[in-house]
Amino acid sequence: MADDFDAPAKGAGAWGQAVAAVALVAGLSVGLWTFRETSSSDSAPPPATCSGGEPEKAPREPGKAPRRVSGAQLCKALNRPDLAELLGTPGETAKTAGGSGGSVKLGNGKEIATPSARVEFGTYTVNLSATYDRLPVAGSAALLGDGARQQRVLGRPAVFYSDRTISISFRLDGKDTDSGPGVPARALTVARDTKDSGGSFEVTLWRADGGVPDDAVLLRVAEKVLPTVPGWAAVE
Repeated sequence: MADDFDAPAKGAGAWGQAVAAVALVAGLSVGLWTFRETSSSDSAPPPATCSGGEPEKAPREPGKAPRRVSGAQLCKALNRPDLAELLGTPGETAKTAGGSGGSVKLGNGKEIATPSARVEFGTYTVNLSATYDRLPVAGSAALLGDGARQQRVLGRPAVFYSDRTISISFRLDGKDTDSGPGVPARALTVARDTKDSGGSFEVTLWRADGGVPDDAVLLRVAEKVLPTVPGWAAVE
C-alpha cells in the first residue's frame, strides 16, 4: 500500500537562500508536519484544529515584535474561520492544519529560521511561512523567472511568482519512497517591514485539481492573514 501527497517546494520563500546556497534550497520541502486527522462519521466533520509547532516563548518588551514568530502562531493566523470564504469555496471545511518550526542551514554554518504553517481543504492548500534572513524582497522578481511580478502589498515590497509542489510517494512499510514534480503553485512574498530591511512572509497556494491558482485569490488571503501574524504591526 502506498500513499501520495504534495508538499510545497522551498522556492523563493527564501529566495535569498537560493542565491547564497542553491543546492540547499532546491527541492527542499517545508519540513516535518504533524496533522490531526478528523474521525469519520455520518455527520460533517468539525474543522481541523492546529497541531504541531512550538509556541513563542521568547520574552519581549511591550509593543515590540517577538524575536520570531513560531509555527504554532502562524497556524493560528492562517486557520481562520473565514479562510474557505477567502478562497472562494464558502462552506468547505479544513481537513488538516499544522505548524512547523523549520530552518535552513547555509554553507557558512549560519542557520536561518523558516517557521511555517499549512491548512488543507479538499480544493486548495494554503501555506504560510516566515524567513528571518537579511535579504530584501525588492528586486527579487528578476531572480524568480517568468511569471514573477513585483508590486507593493499592504504598503510593503512584495513579489508574486510561480512555483511547483513536490509530489512524494511512499509505502506504509517505509520502502520505495519516491518524489517528483507536483502541481503548480502561486506564491506571494511580502517584506517583513516597510523599509524592506530583510526577511519576509510568504503565502503559497495550490489546487488539488492541478489548476493554476488565481493571483486575486492569493492576494485576498494574504491581505487578511498577514496583518494578524504576531509582530506584523510592530515591524512597520
